[in-house]
Amino acid sequence: MCDTLRVRWTVTPKTAPQPWIACGGCGGLRAFQSSDKIRLNANGRKLDAWLIYKCLTCDKTWNRPLFERQNVRDIDPATLEALQSNDIRWIRTESFNLDALKRKSQRIDEFPEFDIAREVLSETAGWTRLEIELVVPLPAGIRLDRLLASELRLSRTRLQTLHGRGLLGTSSDRADILRRRIRTGIEVVIDLATVADRELSWGPLATGSPR
Repeated sequence: MCDTLRVRWTVTPKTAPQPWIACGGCGGLRAFQSSDKIRLNANGRKLDAWLIYKCLTCDKTWNRPLFERQNVRDIDPATLEALQSNDIRWIRTESFNLDALKRKSQRIDEFPEFDIAREVLSETAGWTRLEIELVVPLPAGIRLDRLLASELRLSRTRLQTLHGRGLLGTSSDRADILRRRIRTGIEVVIDLATVADRELSWGPLATGSPR
């Protein structure tokens, strides 16, 4: 629309989830953190792969299985190369694999801290609407209302009021969307037609650019 400031926020969590595992060194359940290192074991044409975790208390290691006794020719070439080169980006993505972690641990700590990159997609003079497109490349343990409140400097009560008055909408039809975790594809639309200083007050917060 011609009256809209449209931005994209890419939100990336800073800390990978930490599973709680029975630690042989401590003698009880402890939080483990990814070491960002892969362990491989080849047996003929079969390959085992693990992501190595370390106990935050005593540094004892836990090898989280990625796969076992996998035929090398059945492994995606890009995945095999990432494993053999200890590709940090591939490993970081795998360390956020919550489904895999839940199969090995009943408790997983997630963290709300994140980095955010803002990009202006389109802007017209005198805009009255703000549209925010979210990109969340890794599972993030932050709710939509907390993200908007922190980045737009609003209280969550104010956000709920805007939502209730129809001045804040989303691409989701869920009534509780503001209390849900953020994910790629969510779009937030805020009607700011009655805010006189929106370009000076809301603009810099939405775009990350000083005015």
